[in-house]
Amino acid sequence: MSEQVFLDANDGVAVSFWIISIAMVAATVFFWKESDRVDAHWVTSINVGSLVTLVAAVHYFYMREYWIVKNGTPILYRYIDWSITVPLQMVEFYLILSAVQPHISQGIFWRLLVGTVVMLLAGYLGESKAINAWAGFIVGMLGWFFILYEIFLGEAGHLAASGEPVEVDEEAREIVLGENAESEMEHVHESFTIMRFIVTIGWAIYPIGYFVGYLLESLDAKLLNLIYNLADFVNKIAFCLAIWNCAKKSTLAKAGRKS
Repeated sequence: MSEQVFLDANDGVAVSFWIISIAMVAATVFFWKESDRVDAHWVTSINVGSLVTLVAAVHYFYMREYWIVKNGTPILYRYIDWSITVPLQMVEFYLILSAVQPHISQGIFWRLLVGTVVMLLAGYLGESKAINAWAGFIVGMLGWFFILYEIFLGEAGHLAASGEPVEVDEEAREIVLGENAESEMEHVHESFTIMRFIVTIGWAIYPIGYFVGYLLESLDAKLLNLIYNLADFVNKIAFCLAIWNCAKKSTLAKAGRKS
């Protein structure tokens, strides 16, 4: 077997691929086990978070091998990973809001999904040189801005800020939350704020890397992949931790009121 398949301690990018893949596996196990320790209406959100880190872990093992053997950027693997994990992360905005308001508009889900598809498809076509790199960058940015609009100024942002959707079903809300609706919304708002911060600040690393690496050609493949890897590490695990933190606080608070 070629020595190329083994991890070189002097290859910082390969080491980062390996560390992140193991961290994603550990996060998956953690979120999966913790889904048994939160209230029922949070279980789906926690399990979706574990899927995000599981899918990322599998792809990072393959990306590490690709980097070691080919010594090149695993564009296809990376975008397959993002095409699964990023929509799941967008679904999380809908899930945590629906946990406290069961009958929110499905339009939130579909708008976030459309923005995600546009952002990722344009980015991939640009990075793979299937289309002009500038065109891919501009269209991808428009997709990202559309997502930011929805979570800040759109229906999702409005609901997270006020706790009230366009159409409020108080009866259904009381069935799910009982007398704890106001407290639950506080936890959701905290989680939503952190998730929104990650999508705004954390995700900004990707277009910066694209701009500097592909448009200005000022970054070599090693530095570009290292930046992408570290961004994935923070943006995926921290994003899911924000949801877990919200669910855990909500569950403990409810248990405290019942005792």
